[in-house]
Amino acid sequence: MAIFYQNNAGFKIYSGSAYVDLTDHVQMVTINRQFDELDVTSMGQLGHAVIAGLEASTISIDFLNDTATGQVLQILNGLVATVAAFKIVQTATAIGNLTSSATISATNPLYTGSVLVNKLTPVAGKIGDVAVQSLTFTVSGAMTVATSGTW
Repeated sequence: MAIFYQNNAGFKIYSGSAYVDLTDHVQMVTINRQFDELDVTSMGQLGHAVIAGLEASTISIDFLNDTATGQVLQILNGLVATVAAFKIVQTATAIGNLTSSATISATNPLYTGSVLVNKLTPVAGKIGDVAVQSLTFTVSGAMTVATSGTW
């Protein structure tokens, strides 16, 4: 059994001319892969028959807000209303303030694609709360799942 402790997922988003690693500001990341259901039921069948249609996936992320140069708010404010490439890996290893992935493999796949950065909540919370924004991005096109590649 390969049950694991989830605290090392990695997240990068493409900004300017390179991927920016925001892993150290991510509290939660969820990939929701889903596809349109197309009804292909024909005469004489006793139940509905369906096939997968277009991908309609989303990525949900809770970011710790940070106003520093090159961090969450500056990067996301620069990407709002655009489509940006992303990378997510199940297991990343912390090295100082940076992360590097464990080997990309069948047990540690690399998820890539593009998301529409169509919403931000740069100011949220009450007195004494940590500034967090919980965002859900729609995947633009199809997500790729690879068992090899570069994090």
